[in-house]
Amino acid sequence: MAAVSDRLPAFPWDKLEPYKKTAAAHADGIVDLSVGTPVDPVPPLIQRALIGAADSPGYPTVWGTAALRDAITGWVRGRLGASAAEHRNVLPVVGSKELVAWLPTQLGLGAGDKVAYPRLAYPTYEVGARLCGAEAVVYDDPTELDPAGVKLLWLNSPSNPTGKVLPREELIRIVAWAREHGILLFSDECYLELGWEAEPVSVLHDEVCGGSYEGIVAVHSLSKRSNLAGYRAAFIAGDADVLGELLEIRKHGGMMTPAPVQAATVAALGDDRHVEEQRERYAARRAALRAALEAHGFRVEHSEASLYLWVTRDEPCWETVAHLADLGILVAPGDFYGEAGARFVRVAFTATDERVEAAVKRLG
Repeated sequence: MAAVSDRLPAFPWDKLEPYKKTAAAHADGIVDLSVGTPVDPVPPLIQRALIGAADSPGYPTVWGTAALRDAITGWVRGRLGASAAEHRNVLPVVGSKELVAWLPTQLGLGAGDKVAYPRLAYPTYEVGARLCGAEAVVYDDPTELDPAGVKLLWLNSPSNPTGKVLPREELIRIVAWAREHGILLFSDECYLELGWEAEPVSVLHDEVCGGSYEGIVAVHSLSKRSNLAGYRAAFIAGDADVLGELLEIRKHGGMMTPAPVQAATVAALGDDRHVEEQRERYAARRAALRAALEAHGFRVEHSEASLYLWVTRDEPCWETVAHLADLGILVAPGDFYGEAGARFVRVAFTATDERVEAAVKRLG
């Protein structure tokens, strides 16, 4: 046990605890903008679907019901522009973090292999590489990497933490490069429906991949778009050979999405109204926080999509964390996401309207 855990970095969020205590001591309570966890209610139609499938005494299947695969393929075709998607091109997973962390292991990677991901990135990409003993390498532009030994390339657009969106032309170029060098490309697109100043595009879009999913897979989650973080509802889509191999491995591992969650996912993917309503909530919170932060002396960079504002006061990030904690506001230090974030903080706008309003007043 110790040998495996010793491969991993210290769990970053533990370092925030002292600042969380400071923020919690504020007379009006803490405004926690550190973790991007949904706080709004699960839409009623999704709750009803979950309840309706509550009498599920048997084991679910790893590949999911035909209804679930219909829902995923329909959404992938309509929302992502992947017109050729079929059942064999989709696979439900038990939340996207599980997939990210264990993918290199399930792909059979190990010592001597490289897993590449953006220089500023969700920490679990590195964790996945370390768990299997592969080498984690970072990039600014993946096509400038030495392709030797790179077995898995992660893209993340829109980015967590920066909210940066890769334009269509850039995706076309990267997909072509990965295919040229035989590198498997996984694109984490969990914030794709949360574009504000840019329109995110999937690597599965016909114009990006040429209608072929060879060597590419997209990762999607319902946690943000549908407030389903507690349901662990997610899926991957793309190369049928890769997904077929993962399906066999995951069968042996018992990685099954619970039957009620499968039913809830079908309902969620079949309804656009709740997604638009949630977008409107986030848009209002984003606008209010951005204006308050800028008035307080922050500079916002990127942040054209996702659920975060990537901001700086041109000082070490932990000084910024401490300053905001004194105001009762907790944010994530940028160095959680890589050394390049050492002078930034990530501000989530997933708090309630009341808490966002409190933050705006304090910043004023």
